[in-house]
Amino acid sequence: MQAKLLMIDPQNDFCDVPGAALPVPGANADLARLAHFLSAAQLAVVDVIVTLDSHPSVAIERTTFWADADGTPVKPFTLITEADVRAGTYRPRQASLTSEVLAYLHALETGGRYRLMVWPVHCVVGTWGHNIHPALAAQIARWEEQMQRGALKVLKGGNPLTEQYSAVRAEVPRRDDPATQQNRTLIERTMPADGQQLVVAGEAASHCVAATVTDLLAEMTPEQRSRVTDCMSSVAGFEQATQAFLAEAAAQGAQALDRDAALARLA
Repeated sequence: MQAKLLMIDPQNDFCDVPGAALPVPGANADLARLAHFLSAAQLAVVDVIVTLDSHPSVAIERTTFWADADGTPVKPFTLITEADVRAGTYRPRQASLTSEVLAYLHALETGGRYRLMVWPVHCVVGTWGHNIHPALAAQIARWEEQMQRGALKVLKGGNPLTEQYSAVRAEVPRRDDPATQQNRTLIERTMPADGQQLVVAGEAASHCVAATVTDLLAEMTPEQRSRVTDCMSSVAGFEQATQAFLAEAAAQGAQALDRDAALARLA
């Protein structure tokens, strides 16, 4: 059986290794297993799609964007709501953005999927942290050489005024930025044809994997909803979100398999 392999944000800054900005416990081992999976299943993998968290240093979900009422930088993992900003508890360092930020937070909270979480600065374009896990990057290059075609690499999160967990769309798409709107190229590239599976892995299961897969499942027929491997982990403290995501994916017909079981399906 053939498979398309979707790797979500398999980047250094998410690995639990020295120097990573936002380490996810277990991620380094996850991505090593994923490299082994691609090596073992190489002839069965007909397409590789890689999403990459790709940010500027200053953006609405980063510590560099926010201050508290006294002007002190906001700590990572602070939750900020529209009500907090209206009360003056937190404020954008660039005061001229306050009205736009309030409108954004209102739209985000109305959407119901997330509230704004302040993250450490991570996956800044051009840095080591933005790069793909080295063993996986090497294996992707070997797949490209053997198959004589390129993996599709999708950058997401470049707009500093909206969050983008999902590679399909930003949490609040902006009318002035097509890159934040629905990515039809990604959707069409990931849709498995008859007799194919879509295998998904990456980081973090609680956030970018969950958001991307949720959006993709909405585009699939029941027959297309297939496999999720064990090559993913949760941001610490968000394990319950991962379990909720996997339960919802299972309810829609997707199956969570470990690496060996996924390989067996492709044999």
